[in-house]
Amino acid sequence: DGCGHTILGPESGTLASINYPQTSPNSTVCEWEIRVKPGQQVQLKFGDFDIDDSDSCHSSYLRVHNGIGPTRTEIGKYCGFGFQMNGLITSKSNEVTVQFMSGTHTSGRGFLAAYSTTDKSDLITCLDNASHFSEPEFNKYCPAGCVIPFADISGTIPHGYRDSSSLCMAGVHAGVVSNTLGGQINVVISKGIPYYEGSLANNVTSKAGPLSTSLFTFKTSGCYGTLGMESGVIPDSQITASSILEWPDQTGQMNIWKPENARLKRVGPPWAAFISDEHQWLQIDLNKEKRITGIITTGSTLAEYYYYVSAYRILYSDDAQKWTVYREPGVDKDKVFQGNTELYQEVRNNFIPPIIARFFRINPLKWHQKIAMKVELLGCQFSIGRAPKITLPPPPQNKNDNKNSEISDDITNSMKTSLQTDKTTFTPEIKNTTVTPSVTRDVALAAVLVPVLVMVFTTLILILVCAWHWRNRKKKTEGTYDLPYWDRAGWWKGMKQFLPAKSAEHEETPVRYSSSEISHLKPREVPTMLQTESAEYAQPLVGGLVGTLHQRSTFKPEEGKEASYADLDPYSSPIQEVYHAYAEPLPITGPEYATPIIMDMSSHPNIPLGIPSISTFKTAGNQAPPLVGTCNKLLSRTDSTSSAQVLYDTPKGQPVPGATDELVYQVPQSAAHATGSKDE
Repeated sequence: DGCGHTILGPESGTLASINYPQTSPNSTVCEWEIRVKPGQQVQLKFGDFDIDDSDSCHSSYLRVHNGIGPTRTEIGKYCGFGFQMNGLITSKSNEVTVQFMSGTHTSGRGFLAAYSTTDKSDLITCLDNASHFSEPEFNKYCPAGCVIPFADISGTIPHGYRDSSSLCMAGVHAGVVSNTLGGQINVVISKGIPYYEGSLANNVTSKAGPLSTSLFTFKTSGCYGTLGMESGVIPDSQITASSILEWPDQTGQMNIWKPENARLKRVGPPWAAFISDEHQWLQIDLNKEKRITGIITTGSTLAEYYYYVSAYRILYSDDAQKWTVYREPGVDKDKVFQGNTELYQEVRNNFIPPIIARFFRINPLKWHQKIAMKVELLGCQFSIGRAPKITLPPPPQNKNDNKNSEISDDITNSMKTSLQTDKTTFTPEIKNTTVTPSVTRDVALAAVLVPVLVMVFTTLILILVCAWHWRNRKKKTEGTYDLPYWDRAGWWKGMKQFLPAKSAEHEETPVRYSSSEISHLKPREVPTMLQTESAEYAQPLVGGLVGTLHQRSTFKPEEGKEASYADLDPYSSPIQEVYHAYAEPLPITGPEYATPIIMDMSSHPNIPLGIPSISTFKTAGNQAPPLVGTCNKLLSRTDSTSSAQVLYDTPKGQPVPGATDELVYQVPQSAAHATGSKDE
């Protein structure tokens, strides 16, 4: 009557005294007989040892024996408060007897120990947690039976577990090791998080936990992805059930809780059986063999229907005809999985070892009110590795042919055996559980090509935009011969960019019209004339004192006509369409500055005679440059019939043929006009 928590597995296990970790009762005794495979030895490790030694191990003690039965031999006898047993107790055979005796005492928790075969050199107990190890990553072996009621864990996968949690119990919760078999764990330590969630998985309840300095997670094969119930990869036609719950509501509408409703996290009602008994089932066809590592279930998820399944069995098949009930290795009875304890919470159960099958059935055994559930399967694709093809040399044709054929048969048989063994023990390394490997490669290739193509097209667009801007800028920087519009408001501001800095004696002189010119117009014609749209190309200013440009003149008289722009008098004649001569560039060989234009204002009665001629051309010093060009007449606009003879200046170095008070215009040096010959 002194035996406490006990799990004795084929390769490892856990045992504790009664009432551990509380004080064990007086006058109790318990013996554990441990057996492992023949040829192996047993090693024993204590996680906690606290036995009263007031009478020198006479009435309270722990004794370990080699063997079982009358022929057993004692290895050691132990007692003491807080006794530290750092080493391992190793047997000489595959059998060990552990005897606990509790006499009269007032204190002492008893003990907790773990055992395994001696090939598990990194054995730990169920009481070890992550804070006991300083390495950032380590491998340990957990014994069977570490789901103990007196240990706590906080956290869940994939976020991690609090560092105060039992390593082996967290491993069972995560589905890394089995509570019945134990197993190897690969632990990774990392920085803690502010809050740890709680959940129910593999019959282990994880509690919510506060902030900790560190946490730990487990490295796994990665075969824990969803298989398509929630996502819809598994179509409705591949989800069937033994019966379907149907009933009309108050409005007369039929409610049907079909099998395809049994998708985890799907909004709406679940699947429910019409009859609630142990013969109901929900079946899922995976379309081909899959490696199934776990299942997640919930209840109805509808508050008005408090239905859920609290226990169930798992069956699987390859043809949907012959079904196999899931059992743990070394156990002769069907495994019953713990289901939900309420209708909302997700409960996970893992299969160790995993199930390899196409058809999967859930057989409810216990439920609340009615059988109703939603599920999701965990796992990955299943594939079988191909063995290399062995080519045997042709046997020699001699008396040893029979012997060689026997050797060949033996090799072939051994290869078949190894292939069959590989088929059942091969662990695929496919970690993506929702798409095939080829799709994964395509996705990875697309993830690389799409950004590259985007960058290439963006670069081409930028190059085209820059080339377009450069071309426009080049056109603007090339010399353009179009002058700003003369008669548009603000024309002078546009002209300033072509003029040198204004000197003190150079002033802007506006165009003036005489009163007699305006008097010829009717009242309604005056604003019309003043608002007439300006010409497309620049034209010379007449009828007033005009400052000339410092650039070379670009005005070309019309060919074949003697009359100038002054021949038309818009003040005394109807408005006529006037075509202006196009401006042409002067040759590069011409002078940079044109010869000043000297205008005789004596023929204009409205202009005072005392106003001197003003030149705006830049020359060396204050002297006017010599006059150049051919002599010709140019009619100037007058009030009526009067006109003045205007002579063009003569080439440089020749005397001026006219008086100084005559009006002389500068013409382009390259102009090929023969107008001067008429007056000569």
